Amino acid sequence: MSRLVVVTGGTRGIGAAIAARFADAGDEVLAPGRADCDVTDEAAVTAFFAGLGPVDVLVNNAGISTSAPLARTSLADWQAQHEVNATGAFLCTRAVLPGMRERDSGRIVTVASTAGHAGYRYTAGYTASKHAAVGLTRAVAAEVAGTGVTSNAVCPAFVRTDMTRTSIERIRDSTGRDAAQAEAALAAASPLGRLLEPEEVAHAVAFLAAPEAAAVNGQTIVLDGGGIQL
Repeated sequence: MSRLVVVTGGTRGIGAAIAARFADAGDEVLAPGRADCDVTDEAAVTAFFAGLGPVDVLVNNAGISTSAPLARTSLADWQAQHEVNATGAFLCTRAVLPGMRERDSGRIVTVASTAGHAGYRYTAGYTASKHAAVGLTRAVAAEVAGTGVTSNAVCPAFVRTDMTRTSIERIRDSTGRDAAQAEAALAAASPLGRLLEPEEVAHAVAFLAAPEAAAVNGQTIVLDGGGIQL
């Protein structure tokens, strides 16, 4: 049976891979970018979801990151990351949850990060916002426990995306390393020893969204090769 799947931030990177995974399975997929649905704008989110039919699967994937020591982290950067990574997930989840509860069926999957479980240097805003996204996931899971709705998250290490490419460029520019050395430094941050591919994250999301995953609720699947023990 075809489902209606919404993947926020779905125009590139992890979001595009997730959207393709569901589309290949025969689902109807909407993958709005910021121009289609600014997840930080309450009115825009409300209007976007009001124009849809019943949403069967919501993937909160839209995300941003910046990097700086805490002393040089601006309030604007801090707030922007929280607005997209945490508030965006909240607004979209709030938009679809009543319908899912009414139908007693639905899957909510949030793309968080290993930064949602551990603290990393120079990422105070990003780490705090991803901790908030994981907390939201668990709070929603507690509300829907025992129903046909589930709320879970995936927490990947660095993934080969434009966002990671920007991180590589920051390392290159600040340390004098070349791009290959900068990528190796990021890869060494997890036991996996390499960057994840977007399709690997998409596989984990598809599992959590499957009908057969009805017993999985309030969980975070960490994709880092075994570094974080929950």
